[in-house]
Amino acid sequence: MNDAEPVTEAEPITGERLRRPAVARSVTLGATKVSYVPDGAVQLVPHRWLPDTGDEVWSAHPEYLDGTGHLVAGIGGLLVERDGRALLIDAGFGPQAVPAAPGNPHGALHGGALLDSLAALGRAPEDIEAVAFTHLHIDHIGWAWQPAPGTTGPAFGRAALLVSESEWSRRHLLRAHGTDEKILAALAPRVRTVADGQEIFPGVRARLMPGHTPGHLAYVVESGGRRLIAFGDALHSPIQVTHPEWSAASDHDPEQSAGFRHRLVTELGEPGTIGFGIHFADVVFGTVRRDGGRAVWHPLDD
Repeated sequence: MNDAEPVTEAEPITGERLRRPAVARSVTLGATKVSYVPDGAVQLVPHRWLPDTGDEVWSAHPEYLDGTGHLVAGIGGLLVERDGRALLIDAGFGPQAVPAAPGNPHGALHGGALLDSLAALGRAPEDIEAVAFTHLHIDHIGWAWQPAPGTTGPAFGRAALLVSESEWSRRHLLRAHGTDEKILAALAPRVRTVADGQEIFPGVRARLMPGHTPGHLAYVVESGGRRLIAFGDALHSPIQVTHPEWSAASDHDPEQSAGFRHRLVTELGEPGTIGFGIHFADVVFGTVRRDGGRAVWHPLDD
């Protein structure tokens, strides 16, 4: 498992990083350290995942596609550490794999590496005081409900599970995305709902950003005069930074989601602001800059 790679200045998107899942990377904001914790990856069928695109878009942007013609999306979590304490934002897919199926907007999907990735960052599951979910799709909650290897309970059994009130109250809508009653029942005893703007950890506030799901949250991490916005599935690919009007096939409310994306991209371009895109291939940390009037994702380089 790769050690976390420290991140420094921004660079244009180049090379293979757009076409591979992310390795562990870390950013320091004042007294707070944030680290991407890899769990697995999923292949996305580009014109199905982003239905407003067509072959002409991807012919013009082959840099986003792997050798099989898919968008590559990493799956994992974001570890937030401060003053000896630890919070995890999202919990990967867990120790399972799903093969590609004809007609689906996504291809093969697998997880399983998150606990090893966490150990490589010097943390054990019992160190995590809370797992804060951006939303309750199955690729974000896996290790919170599935038994950890060699045990009968979930890996983060001691942690509170933080979910927006509007996500939890409308959780029945998630069944269409694989989050069934069995999964919800496993989560329920430890779920604690949080409100828009609530501080959930020192320097970390929840921000309601619905559209992908009814109660989708972003998390804003502030320390040392800088901030990081972990925006979950508001954006799935860096190409949406330039085209925030493109909603994903899995968005609950595409119009609402697009509206939040437009505002998010503007905010990510403000001074002292870093973005974290959990599915952004190997460019998960970055900033937004203007290039010829267009917003462009610039990954942080190590």
